[in-house]
Amino acid sequence: MALPWLLVLELVLYAGCFICGIISAASLTITQGHFAGRCILYGSVHLNATGQTLTIESSSSPSLCYFVSAISVFVSIYCFSLILYWLYTSCVDRDAKRQAALSINFRSGLNVTLMVCVVVVFFLLVSGCVLRIGREHLCLHILQTLPSLFSCEEAENKTWASPYDGSQFSSGLHRAERSVWVNFFFWILIVAVVAVQRRHGGRFRGPAWNADETEPFFFHRPSRI
Repeated sequence: MALPWLLVLELVLYAGCFICGIISAASLTITQGHFAGRCILYGSVHLNATGQTLTIESSSSPSLCYFVSAISVFVSIYCFSLILYWLYTSCVDRDAKRQAALSINFRSGLNVTLMVCVVVVFFLLVSGCVLRIGREHLCLHILQTLPSLFSCEEAENKTWASPYDGSQFSSGLHRAERSVWVNFFFWILIVAVVAVQRRHGGRFRGPAWNADETEPFFFHRPSRI
């Protein structure tokens, strides 16, 4: 069963969202692990007595980073499940009666799909804002503590007190934030694609397109008299 181009586009976007979710969750989790499980978003630093070593003065609750990571993981699992489901439906499940029933369900479920997309977009927006504001708060405090630095990335070359490892903290947070915003953009496109399918009555979605798409373009079936 061939997939229509709108659904193929939707699946490609799901694949991009899956990759972005994995990158953002992994980047934030690794960064959190480098600081002994502390969530450095909205955190602050200070120099030790010798003025040579940086250490964490305050940090956010670990649940804040867990919340952002959980959203990315959930989005990735959701996208991966949808991709597997559509691949199974298009390549394995060819029972005609089941396909017809699924087609009706898909058309009637587009409103639910659209609502799920809107909810995902909202939580990705919250995650992106948390990462953006939390990272800027941390970097601003680092630059105030070390006036000789011109950017937050330069603090990665400083010596951090054990057990902290700040060699990639800025790049890790920036990578997580960028992945979330790309994920957010992809989901905006998914909302648009699903809205188009909903407007056309869901005929771009579900196995019922098989009969329409396999109809000859130049040689029509003879009409019955």
